[in-house]
Amino acid sequence: MAKIGGVTLNRSIVAAIGEAPFDSAERAKELGADILELRIDLLDPDAHLALQDIKNTGLPVIITNRMKQEGGAWKGSEDERIRTLISFLPMADAVDIELCAKDRDAVVKKARDAGKTVIISTHDFQKTPGNDVMKRIINDSFAAGADIAKLSVMPNSLADVLRLLDVTLHAKGAVCTIAMGEIGRYSRVVAPVYGSVMTYGYVEKATASGQLRVDELKQILNLI
Repeated sequence: MAKIGGVTLNRSIVAAIGEAPFDSAERAKELGADILELRIDLLDPDAHLALQDIKNTGLPVIITNRMKQEGGAWKGSEDERIRTLISFLPMADAVDIELCAKDRDAVVKKARDAGKTVIISTHDFQKTPGNDVMKRIINDSFAAGADIAKLSVMPNSLADVLRLLDVTLHAKGAVCTIAMGEIGRYSRVVAPVYGSVMTYGYVEKATASGQLRVDELKQILNLI
């Protein structure tokens, strides 16, 4: 069973933290989040101070510094992006790095050496790939060293969401799967039923299309 910090992942709710990190982290805890994700690309340059502050909540922290082509807001060079991400590792419990990142292996090695959980992620904002392609992405993520393979896709129909759920159900390892946008909105509470170990919610403002607020996720997951 995959873990982040002291949390064994099972329908776990991750709160994405961007602006006003300390206040958002405290509010996320109040709303019922199990884990925090610090989006370095959404923060001011003094993000190290923000991480120290949110660690005081006692919740495990995932760090990610998302590249633009995968939905992030990082404005610097790729080398700087990776250096910044690695510099946060000592204070984090897990790191999220893109499967397509050219320096992915360096991040995975640093995380492994530091005993951190590794999430390797892929985002497709245009479509939901074929089932074989989605399976290959997940398997490639594990082969690259992922403890958790994260796959976010954009459905153009409910059938697309069902295909993602089928891939989730039959995955050979810990996965986090998300169907984005309004069509995929319900996947954020249904995918955990099919085996997605985590689901992402917002606190003050959504950081991805189709997100639900943390307390809404908590309530619905408790019902089902």
